[in-house]
This record gives sequence, structure tokens and C-alpha cells, in this order.
Amino acid sequence: MTESHTGGPHAGLRLMAVHAHPDDESSKGAATTAKYAAEGHDVLVVTLTGGERGDILNPAMDRPGVKERMSEVRKEEMANAAAALGVEQMWLGFVDSGLPEGDPLPPVPEGSFAAIPIEEAIEALVRVVREFRPHVMVTYDERGGYPHPDHIRDHEVSLAAFERAGDPEAYPGTGEPWTVSKIYYTHGFIRDRMVLFSDEFERHGQESPFTEWLSKWEPGRGDLMGRVTTQVECGKYFPQRDDALRAHATQIDPNGVFFAVPLEWQQRLWPTEEFELAQTRVKTSIPETDLFAGIEEP
Repeated sequence: MTESHTGGPHAGLRLMAVHAHPDDESSKGAATTAKYAAEGHDVLVVTLTGGERGDILNPAMDRPGVKERMSEVRKEEMANAAAALGVEQMWLGFVDSGLPEGDPLPPVPEGSFAAIPIEEAIEALVRVVREFRPHVMVTYDERGGYPHPDHIRDHEVSLAAFERAGDPEAYPGTGEPWTVSKIYYTHGFIRDRMVLFSDEFERHGQESPFTEWLSKWEPGRGDLMGRVTTQVECGKYFPQRDDALRAHATQIDPNGVFFAVPLEWQQRLWPTEEFELAQTRVKTSIPETDLFAGIEEP
């Protein structure tokens, strides 16, 4: 941690983004974190697990020796992604649970993040909150963004840390209490956004990469835009987001759907990232355009 995290000379506000695995920070709210870091705020990405059980999703990286050293490779990728975003990053040190498959679903592996007592993870995150002293935290919604057991546990642990970090009776020995002002859910899988880009592909006489997704959209699921309270304009930082995504070379195919929409279209048609204000201890007005809205700069 740098001096600014404990009341040093830096006058900016502090943002903590809590993510389940390396690469999540680059696919969920990445341009927003890059924006705030560039503007002089302290931004810390906390990665709860090492992503050890991740598959190789980029065919170019499916070569001898990569899978065998996946833990080391993902640490290297994470360092490169953090550098691309201009943020600090730390590991909380828990073990990736993997994504269970089957019907019924098998239990997650013993000792993995979703299997250990939740209090262990809450205490570890409270310790980091009390050291970094964020004004704002960002996590996932109750579905985890998508129902991966580590993402759902991320949601649970983050909310508990938000609630308890300021309680002087909670977790003695983990640092001085710190009360976080706001906590948000990040929302990236926005149906309206996909429809907008699909229409643009059609106008250009091209096939949309989102056609299959839209055709399989769950009836009654609705669109997350109905939950969004805060849209942060960050199109200027989309190139950094993309560089961070590409840094996770085992997980992100540079020829895949993440990069299917031309950057110019994204910056012109949808230059924001979306968040839902889950809890706040300061007064603010909805809709917002700033995660720090209502918080006074020290």
C-alpha cells in the first residue's frame, strides 16, 4: 500500500473494486476505474481468488506448458492488466472454486473460496477496507453478474465488509474502523446496449455478433437498465479497457465478441458504464453520473 492509502499527501477520493477472479476487473467497469485513476483518485482492485481453475479460452494460448502453470500465468496477466488500467491491485489469496457443471450441480472443491467459512473471507476483506479506506466500493449483484459460485460469494462478502468495516466491535486486530460511504453493483450485460449495437451492424449491412444472445434472452428476465442508477461517461478509456482485456491472454480471445463492436461505435453510441447504487450513507440524487457523487473530497 502507498502512503496515500493511510492519509498521505494525495487528496483524491478512493475507490475499491472487489472482483472474484483475474480478468473480471477488465470486463466489468474497467474503463471507469481507468478514468478515476487517471483523474488522480486512488483505485484498488481486490482480486479474491487466483483464477487457478480457469480454462484456456483463447485458442492461441492452448499450447504445452500453459495449463500446467496457470496460477503463475494468471498472476502475470493480472499485473499487465492493472498496468494497462493504471490501478493498483492486490490478491486476497483464496482459491478459485471453478464453475461446477452437471445436473444436479456437484459441490465446489473443498477448500475453495465458495466452500470455506464465509467469515474468513469477510474478515480478510474488512482488513483491506480498513487499510485502504475506500469512500466507494464496487461489487456484483445478488446473481454475481452471472451465477458463478465465486461471484455470488463476492457479492455476499463485499456487502458484509461494507456493513462491518466501520463497526469498532467487529474483527478486532484488523485495523482502525473505516466507514465506506457507498457501495455499487456493476452491470455490464445490458440488453439495450446489445440491441443498439445490433441495429448499427444491420445499418452497415453486417451480421450482429449478439443475434444468438438476444434470441436466447430469458423471458421475463427484463433488462438490467431498469436497475441502473449511475452511468459513468468513460469512452475515452475504452482503449485502456481493451488493452487490459487483451492482457488476460488465456481468458480473452482477441478475435472474440469482446472486440466485435468497433471502438468508434462504442464511443459514439454508448460511451458509459453502468452501475447500481446498492447502499449509501451520503445524500445523492438519482440518476448519477459519478460514483463519488455526494462525497466531499478530503
